[in-house]
Amino acid sequence: MTTRTLRRRNGISGRDHRLVVGRRQRQRERRGGEASPAHEPHVPVDEYRDAEGNLLVLRGSLTAASRRQYGEVRSGGLDREDAWQRATELLFERLAVSWTIAGLEITRQGELLARYRMASSDERRFVRDSLRAHATTHFPELRAP
Repeated sequence: MTTRTLRRRNGISGRDHRLVVGRRQRQRERRGGEASPAHEPHVPVDEYRDAEGNLLVLRGSLTAASRRQYGEVRSGGLDREDAWQRATELLFERLAVSWTIAGLEITRQGELLARYRMASSDERRFVRDSLRAHATTHFPELRAP
């Protein structure tokens, strides 16, 4: 394992101690801060607004494993309606970067999914329409929800 070591003086004993800085820290330093992967500059994002001015930000990339999982859920052994709901939720979970509702921005993955699950029918329709438009543009091989 390659590591970079920094030395610091221990005021009590005078001995040198090594502070090991690992790979993740070095990558963060190269990026120039604590930016989360969802907000990295190389990940394309698209913004969608509803009639009330709420903003949904979706990432423009989806891993091959996520695409495969979406296809399996969409055509899986679940009841047709259940499969459609779960596939929509899966896409939302993998693509949502942030969702601003009534001026409150939600960016944490768990909170985004929880907010989607308790969304009104109009909010769910907005999310589905946004996912459909986004998938058509960025992932034409996927059957949009």
